[in-house]
Amino acid sequence: MDREKLVRELLYQIRLGEDSSYEFKKVTFKGNKIEGPSQKDLADEIAAFANTKGGVLLLGVNDKMRAGTSENSVREVMGIEPDHIDIVQGMITRACQDNINPPITPYTRIVEIPDHEGNQKPVIYIEIDKSLFVHVSNGKYYHRANESKKEMTPDYLGRLMMQRSQARMIWFDEQIVPRTQDSDLDDALAKRFLRGDQPAAIQFKKLKLLVEDEDQQLRLSVAGALMATTEPHQWLPDAYIQAVSYSGTNRDAEDQLDAQDITGSLDAQVTQALRFVERNMKTAATKNIGRKDIPQYSLKAIFEALVNAVAHRDYAIYGSKIRLHMFADRLVLSSPGALVNTLEVGDLELRQATRNQLIATLLARCPVASPEVDRAMMMDKRGEGVPVIVNESERLSGRRPEYRMVGEELQLTVFAAAKD
Repeated sequence: MDREKLVRELLYQIRLGEDSSYEFKKVTFKGNKIEGPSQKDLADEIAAFANTKGGVLLLGVNDKMRAGTSENSVREVMGIEPDHIDIVQGMITRACQDNINPPITPYTRIVEIPDHEGNQKPVIYIEIDKSLFVHVSNGKYYHRANESKKEMTPDYLGRLMMQRSQARMIWFDEQIVPRTQDSDLDDALAKRFLRGDQPAAIQFKKLKLLVEDEDQQLRLSVAGALMATTEPHQWLPDAYIQAVSYSGTNRDAEDQLDAQDITGSLDAQVTQALRFVERNMKTAATKNIGRKDIPQYSLKAIFEALVNAVAHRDYAIYGSKIRLHMFADRLVLSSPGALVNTLEVGDLELRQATRNQLIATLLARCPVASPEVDRAMMMDKRGEGVPVIVNESERLSGRRPEYRMVGEELQLTVFAAAKD
């Protein structure tokens, strides 16, 4: 929204007063310390908006009428001193990161609004989106009711958690990514999913790379951000693979040989992670007539494991990324999210269940550029990935790979082959 339009909208709303979508707070200082609002109060207001339908928090406006004015007069635009702007912005960041769990990243903007005498006063505009999560602030759950925040009753909290849990677990990859637009699609990445002669714009909507919000504006879906942009982590901060190679058998920063945060579209992450394993694994050779190389890992098996990790991880879990850790004797791949649809670890070779159906469909349209994996597309959706991982790895190392649940994380350990 351009500045003039935003200022007009804010002046109109200030005249009307607070409601379920707007909250005004005056900011007072004592020296260089903020007297009000407190960091805790600010966090509670932001969490309440995120837990409801979103809204705007305007800092620098007193919701109370000026003394001696009529009810038809505008509320007081007090503003924030320019020297104090950075201090207030720092408190906003701390409130969102330290007081709210999971943390929130709102959109903030400094806007100048005229006071009753026509003097331009800087205020801080904070826009909070409706969240896919339920946020706790300072140990309590709040929601927005009319013009104020209220602590949730147990039944309200239960209903909200159920609604947002269902959205995350069943349809999360089709959910709207706030603050995106159709132009955020990378043209080359998006067009590889097209089929036939139908216009690209129509196909992007049918594929659900783009979805309409409540105002009929096209936004990226979670799958659209993950599969058709070069930097999905700018909207989904944990959507990357953390890869580390150690010289020993334990996690020790002193023993790191190589480390990389692998970003990009999901298929690009798989390819980069495979190259990471390839350059960090050892290859031995027999001394018999006719040299025979013995790699530590089957790249075909590792490829399948990586594809499964990016396709089936739970992208709704905040603060968790896929972790690829290589040790002298094993490789450990950890993927956020419990198994879905009553699936248990022992069922992985026999059954399949997809958490992210749209992501799996898009991966099945991505060609593979690595000939050693013996696959035309990233995913074949026939459920053969786990048997390939198990059989290829066991054939090479003589040890069966191990799957296990560690909290809400699926962990795969593939043992390295030894020369003997």
